[in-house]
Amino acid sequence: MKQMTYITGGVCAPKGFRAAGIHCGIRSKDSQKKDLALIVSDQICSAAAVYTTNKVKGAPLAITKEHLKDGRAKAVICNSGNANTCAPGGKELARKTCELTAAQIGAKEQDIIVCSTGVIGEPLSIEPFEKAMKPLVEQLSYDGGTMAAEAMMTTDTVSKECAVEFELNGVPCRLGAAAKGSGMIDPNMATMLSFITTDAAVSPEMLQKALSEDIKDSYNQLSVDGDTSTNDTVAILANGMAGNQEITEEGADFRCFTKALGLVTSVLVKKLARDGEGATKLIECQVKGAPDKKTARCLSKSVIRSDLLKAAMFGQDANWGRVLCALGYAEADFDASDIQVEMSSAKGSVKVCEGSALFPHSEAAAAEILSEEEIRITVDLNQGRESAAAWGCDLTYDYVKINGDYRS
Repeated sequence: MKQMTYITGGVCAPKGFRAAGIHCGIRSKDSQKKDLALIVSDQICSAAAVYTTNKVKGAPLAITKEHLKDGRAKAVICNSGNANTCAPGGKELARKTCELTAAQIGAKEQDIIVCSTGVIGEPLSIEPFEKAMKPLVEQLSYDGGTMAAEAMMTTDTVSKECAVEFELNGVPCRLGAAAKGSGMIDPNMATMLSFITTDAAVSPEMLQKALSEDIKDSYNQLSVDGDTSTNDTVAILANGMAGNQEITEEGADFRCFTKALGLVTSVLVKKLARDGEGATKLIECQVKGAPDKKTARCLSKSVIRSDLLKAAMFGQDANWGRVLCALGYAEADFDASDIQVEMSSAKGSVKVCEGSALFPHSEAAAAEILSEEEIRITVDLNQGRESAAAWGCDLTYDYVKINGDYRS
């Protein structure tokens, strides 16, 4: 099997995908900010998605779920600036948006995935969509992935894209993705918004299986602030234009495809965590020596979610007690009597805890290690062979500033 390689292009890296992003007026206070994104496949795609577990859900989720019942889609339309959640006439507006999109690209309304992100509880008018749809479609380009990624952004400071090239039984294939998210991130399915495209031929059932399994170790292991959004959606489209034999069951090709998917989502998860609202550091927690995978996932995410630990990382304080505290209140069954903790960065590593007790170390040296922009906390439970990682960011003064006046 040819080695998988990272390539450029994002959602447009696979064959047959075009994208665009423009300002349509939803963000009325910022005429320079793109706020409407479109991704279109030249051919109908197998499609699958995962959604937020929040009981309060954005109107677009209901429409997208309805449209994906047949496992097919051709395009994704997404606006930023308004979540279309708890808003009057939200579902009708989402349907109308699909109608407008379908009419312009020559597709069926049922083949459109619709998503929104932004402020919750504010009215959203169809007028910006009506005015913008034709020029948006006219701007569709096989090089338009970055434009679409930018139009998805809310408080993000940078767009987030990734793509890989791989082979399925000797046939070159590509998989690309874009994601947005900076705050209100703590999913239990997927997180924020992420759209994944591939020119590999994969059945809807196997796409769903691949995505549902992948998020357990990628998007589900991400936390910026502990808030699960009302609009979280991750969707994947496969148009089969690479020409491989369609994947309809588990086997070597399916394993190769899931590996490619994991390479892309793991990169995006780190980009999302690094761009957390007000963040100055990317934090990774690696839990090893766990009795089972579920426990390792739960514990690593518990550490990442701890506000006290996040604040300590911002202050370059190797307060390992906060790590053990976060492990201790996690909803997992494990023995907490023989835990080891190390903190590391590009400047080295320092063991701060052994046998669930203080391991003598230099606080000055630890602070220097924690001064870097990427920090890893490694926890060894010493009671098994399973491991898992989770990703997050530090908690800074700017997080409060950003969210103190988010609507203004």
